[in-house]
Amino acid sequence: MKSDISAKGPAGTAAGQPAQGDSTRRKNKREVVLLKAAELIARHGIDGTSMRDIATAVDMLPGSLYYHFSSKEEMVLAIHERVVGEMTRKVEQAIEDARLPWDRLERAAVAHLEALLETGNMVAIISPHFEQHRIELNRELRAQRNAYEVMFRGLFDALDLPEGVDRALLRLQLLGALNWVPVWYDPGKDKTAGEIARTFVSTIRAGLD
Repeated sequence: MKSDISAKGPAGTAAGQPAQGDSTRRKNKREVVLLKAAELIARHGIDGTSMRDIATAVDMLPGSLYYHFSSKEEMVLAIHERVVGEMTRKVEQAIEDARLPWDRLERAAVAHLEALLETGNMVAIISPHFEQHRIELNRELRAQRNAYEVMFRGLFDALDLPEGVDRALLRLQLLGALNWVPVWYDPGKDKTAGEIARTFVSTIRAGLD
């Protein structure tokens, strides 16, 4: 009987197929690259950060970096998608068992801000607008953000607001205030993310009342 050993690679894997340990190591390395790229791009901007800079920071040859990402733009999209996806999950979880419209909005605002502050360096590139020559990158980033903001559109649509109130502007007002918090927030001196977000929502509500 012909042995099938020749059809197997190391540790019994099929010939030409990566071992599970190799796949895990590549995934972990990709994660390291992504986090370091986020740190460098947040600090120096996309034009101020080269693929060589990122490769050096993770102790890789520049050519090896392209095995994980084909370009800086692909890295930015991956980082942005990661953060937006995690924020979506947290907001959905926060409002899952809330029924009253203002309560749902408040919980969503708290989850949004807490998620923002947890992203660290990544927060600097979740709402970027890059130069016009990166039209496709801007388009894809906007698409990711628009999908996320659909949740907040629904939350504002459910509010019982006075006639004539522009719900879109009100939504942008809240999100703009929340998104600016990481710029000035000091966890040792300022209120908690929850307290800040609730204050923003209650201020809007009081103004409408």
